[in-house]
Amino acid sequence: MADINLQEVHDFLIEVAKKAGEMITSARPNTSISGSKKNSADLVTETDQAVEKMVSTTLREKYPDFQFMGEETYKPGDKLTSAPTFIVDPIDGTTNFVHSYPYVCISLGFAIDLIPQIGIVYNPFTRTLYSGIKGKGSYLTDTWHDHAQLPLREPEPLGSLDKALIAVEWGSDRSGNDYDIKVKTFRSLCASKDDGGAMVHSLRSLGSAALNLCSVATGSLDIYWEAGCWAWDVCAGWVILTEAGGDIVDANPGNWKPRVDERRYLAVRKGSGQKELIEEFWSHVPGKLEVGL
Repeated sequence: MADINLQEVHDFLIEVAKKAGEMITSARPNTSISGSKKNSADLVTETDQAVEKMVSTTLREKYPDFQFMGEETYKPGDKLTSAPTFIVDPIDGTTNFVHSYPYVCISLGFAIDLIPQIGIVYNPFTRTLYSGIKGKGSYLTDTWHDHAQLPLREPEPLGSLDKALIAVEWGSDRSGNDYDIKVKTFRSLCASKDDGGAMVHSLRSLGSAALNLCSVATGSLDIYWEAGCWAWDVCAGWVILTEAGGDIVDANPGNWKPRVDERRYLAVRKGSGQKELIEEFWSHVPGKLEVGL
């Protein structure tokens, strides 16, 4: 395969994201017409499926030699390969979408050799566009910023968890080992230091992995910890965060170099003290998350 022009692919993905955004904002979903993938917290809408069909068709016409992995067409057993692959979530934040909570985006990632290379994350309700290319930085365009390089300000040292604002998600699996570990971790992060907790500034559960990663990239969140999401949730945001100087490790303690498809992630913003903060966070995870193993 000839050398891939990442800038060209990046620019085309922005066009696709804007077209998808028009489909998303023109839809009128509600909780009564939403289907369930697995349970009442794991929703799918006709709009998710229509957007993914548009995206996959458009990308296959333009780049017929590239592979495609999307949330709505994924089948159990499908594996991400080393081939150049678009990794797409048509609507990240579907639960928010059906409740008209505007923390919603389309996430368009592109990976080669399982390494994220391009990330486009677009929230059409706020017209907020995050974009990045591996080795070329990441940027924000919205009402107040015109292709502003991330992070938006010189980052402060990270310090300890008691100075951190952290994003977490409950996920759709609400029983078993991993749910128990999540709940215990949340409690430990929030508890007072007298009770052995970290006494973090606060936890946020906003409902979109891609936008959470982008918020860590900008510096408005210090950490994002998640287990159970998928490569299409994080591929695009991975590029945007790491190009902004952030780091992504495993949600489970000890693995400093996770793959994009391992389903467990701990993201930390740019700033001195990353390693120390990651290790402090890991000390509050009381066991091993099993998803992805």
